[in-house]
Amino acid sequence: MGQMEGSKTLQESSSWSGRAYRRFRLQFPVRLKFRSGSSTREIDAVSKDLSLGGLLVRSALPVPEHTQVSFVLSVHGSQSLRPVHLVGEGEVVRVETTAVDEPFALAIRCNAPVTELEEYLPS
Repeated sequence: MGQMEGSKTLQESSSWSGRAYRRFRLQFPVRLKFRSGSSTREIDAVSKDLSLGGLLVRSALPVPEHTQVSFVLSVHGSQSLRPVHLVGEGEVVRVETTAVDEPFALAIRCNAPVTELEEYLPS
């Protein structure tokens, strides 16, 4: 588990109780891609917590609510030497401001469960 230590907290997030999927406080790099006007934008973010059905990410830039996004989540497994890139699509359903280095928290609901993520979540 060497690479995983320090990059995530294995506690289930209590703030998401009652959801369809269990949420975990896991911090992994996330690249978001979305349409903004006539152009496509890409921003880097970090997951704050995630589940098969969605993720909460911290970002230096906001993405408007109801924006369709695609994302690449770079996860580290205990058996993998390099990050595994999981791809998904979803909608920004909430935007919050925070007081940390990444001043925005973006809640993204996945269009379809990211089932490949299961092997990287604690049991």
